[in-house]
Amino acid sequence: MSLVSDILVLQLLFLIERRGIIMITNETQNVKITNSDPSALGLFGLAMACFVASSQKLGITEGVSFLIPWVIFLGGFAQLFACINDSKRNNVFGATAFGGFAFFWMSIGLTWFIKAGIFGQALASTVDVKQLGFAFIGFLIFALFMTIGAAETHKVLFTVFVFVDILLIGLVLNSFGIMPAFSLKLAGYAELLTALVGFYGSAASVLNPHFGKEFLPVGKPFGIFKK
Repeated sequence: MSLVSDILVLQLLFLIERRGIIMITNETQNVKITNSDPSALGLFGLAMACFVASSQKLGITEGVSFLIPWVIFLGGFAQLFACINDSKRNNVFGATAFGGFAFFWMSIGLTWFIKAGIFGQALASTVDVKQLGFAFIGFLIFALFMTIGAAETHKVLFTVFVFVDILLIGLVLNSFGIMPAFSLKLAGYAELLTALVGFYGSAASVLNPHFGKEFLPVGKPFGIFKK
């Protein structure tokens, strides 16, 4: 009885294949899943974090209490989301840039927690701002070689990184007490300009593919390092 059933099943599969309902094949098929470009969200997160943080450096606002949510969620998690999705797209530059600055903003938020005594006064009492200065030097090195990479992406992104470089120079100087008033203002204005250019880059990343044309120009790569 089982042999008859097997024969009937084989005949049925043969008829289905002949009618084009199903294809029986041993060939391996690759399925490609396309992810959308996360640059718009990543640049928006960077722009928002810089925009709110610059207000404190420029003396427009005071304290950091209401900066923390924006720094952690927009500066941190939004860029981390962009990092993960750029990694899925095999975009090493984008994943590294967004990931690096996501953890930068998370670290900044944590330093504010420590200074405010969230983790105890014993930890807060041993704060040495010069240690933060060394962290800023490390990120300046990171930002400088990422600026080289941005030069071969487009001019808007390159401009963002140039202002980030200036911002970090100001933060380094301020952390070591070098021209504190000037270096803080330098960092503040560079951060504000980073935000404004970042907003533009985010808008271009959304609107250009949405309209299927260059609605907001971002500028061609410089073509210096990559022909």
